[in-house]
Amino acid sequence: MTQQIILIRHAKSDWADFELPDHDRKLNARGRKTAPAMGRWLSDLGYVPDLMLVSDAARTVETAQLIRAELPSDPKVQFMPSLYHASPDTLLNALQTAQGTRIALIGHNPGIAMLAEGLVKSPPPHSRFHDYPTCATTILEFEGELTLGAGRCIDFAVPKDVM
Repeated sequence: MTQQIILIRHAKSDWADFELPDHDRKLNARGRKTAPAMGRWLSDLGYVPDLMLVSDAARTVETAQLIRAELPSDPKVQFMPSLYHASPDTLLNALQTAQGTRIALIGHNPGIAMLAEGLVKSPPPHSRFHDYPTCATTILEFEGELTLGAGRCIDFAVPKDVM
């Protein structure tokens, strides 16, 4: 069985209020523009998830909502406190235990970037893959088990590529 995994770092967050807890930071104006653009990119290329696993931080929740609004169908969403600043192992475990053919995970650096690097057989030839900027998105395909080094990277984009 072929499975697609979509790894998305949250869109650009707002740092205007330094007293606001990190977990509560929402998106800034740029983030509110880039997340829908990435949603349209996913939709246009047919990378529409049936399930979204999302950190429960304000910026990941908002990113998920803006991306979902651009999709032709409404995927099931699970907001998961365990994904907030999670390690690559925690993120991988969430993906491995989830049920779906095309699963999106919206998380935070450095965990999401480290997971993307760990899952690919070979990285995409994109200059931004290894620093995984905000709203960076990797599309991976797995034949068989979802394990480290087994993913074929079929696409990667950052907001600048799609806007």
